[in-house]
Amino acid sequence: MVKVTPNPPSTMFMVAPNIDTESLLANACESLASANVMLAEFAAVLNGHNRNTVLGIAQIVMLGELAVNRALDNIDPQQ
Repeated sequence: MVKVTPNPPSTMFMVAPNIDTESLLANACESLASANVMLAEFAAVLNGHNRNTVLGIAQIVMLGELAVNRALDNIDPQQ
C-alpha cells in the first residue's frame, strides 16, 4: 500500500525560523487562552460525562497557559 501523505514534519505549515522566543511564547499563551475560552463555552452546552471530559481538557490547557506565562516571566521578569 502506498502512503499518500508525507512523513512528518511537513513543511506545509511552519513557524518562521527568525521569530524570537518571547514572541513565540506570547502567541502560544494567546492561543491557549482562546482554546480555554472555547472549551469552557463548549462545556456549558454539554451534560454528564462529556462535560466532565471537556472541562478536564480545559484544565490541561489552562495548566499549559500557566507554564507558558511562567516562561515569559523568566525571559522578561516584571519589576
